[in-house]
Amino acid sequence: MRTTLVTGGAGFIGANLVRMLLAEQPDRAVVNLDRLTYAGHRSTLADVLDHPRHKLVVADVADAAAVDAVLRGADFDQIYHLAAESHVDRSIADAAPFLHTNVQGTQVLLDAARRHGVARVVHVSTDEVYGHLGDQDPPFTEDSPLRPRSPYAASKAAADHLCHAAFVTHGVPVVITRCSNNLGPWQLPEKLIPRMVACVLDGQPLPVYGTGGNIRDWIAVDDHCRGLMAAMAAGRPGRVYNLGAACERTNLAVIDAVCAHLGRPDAPRAFVADRPGHDWRYALDARRAQVELGWRPRRSFDAALAETIAWYAAHEAWWRPLLAHAARPVARLAPDGADG
Repeated sequence: MRTTLVTGGAGFIGANLVRMLLAEQPDRAVVNLDRLTYAGHRSTLADVLDHPRHKLVVADVADAAAVDAVLRGADFDQIYHLAAESHVDRSIADAAPFLHTNVQGTQVLLDAARRHGVARVVHVSTDEVYGHLGDQDPPFTEDSPLRPRSPYAASKAAADHLCHAAFVTHGVPVVITRCSNNLGPWQLPEKLIPRMVACVLDGQPLPVYGTGGNIRDWIAVDDHCRGLMAAMAAGRPGRVYNLGAACERTNLAVIDAVCAHLGRPDAPRAFVADRPGHDWRYALDARRAQVELGWRPRRSFDAALAETIAWYAAHEAWWRPLLAHAARPVARLAPDGADG
């Protein structure tokens, strides 16, 4: 049986991807490498921890010996690299963990993939590497320059450059994907949608940076995961693919929609000082992925949001213990929803 390695598979997008791989690729085993930091939990994988084709390895992706030992242990031909520190506010407070995991960890993984002859690596990046857009600017394409504006985004841009260099210099068969903001189950309550759900359910004011006018492009996490699988199957090594659903919303509009779905349209908002260097707008042009990978998002934002809110309302036992990790002064709460 061939084996797929997923790094960061106990996080938000990673856990959703692990479930999809196990469900849709019955001829494959999945090894899940995750350090289980505050952002990765066994509880996120509770229903698949004992799956006969899934193995969780608790290790640091930046630990070369540990990664090498994992790749020696099975017949790996695919790697999905999702292990990353992802919370912008945390990167502003301390960039060091982002350099360790996102930059060093990516280089360690690329070196190991080359040594072990892995046939394909999909490196999961973010639209934040492009910087931000004005209201009238066209969406980012894969040829847009990288102009990261936060330590998190800079660390992901550095990882993207390392992937490109590994392909050009050593022929490592790596494909880069860049996604827009994800929504769906198993996302930490430090991110916008689950945090707003928690605030509404607890009768707390909903924190909003600035005016709430910052714009994000949203995609359902299962659509993103299908895009990653399409990139693994048909992506050209050395190529970048944007994965977005052309679904732009202001942060305030998303918050209003959460409140409406929960029957609390009048829930109080707490407008707070804006985050330093807060990107104004993200938008992705995903036509390359549609043409070359045959991938298109299936889910509408409204349907995905309704299902996501219902999931969080029904799974308080999962996210309530994690609220302590998200607790910080209201002005430091991040209204972004990239990977968690």
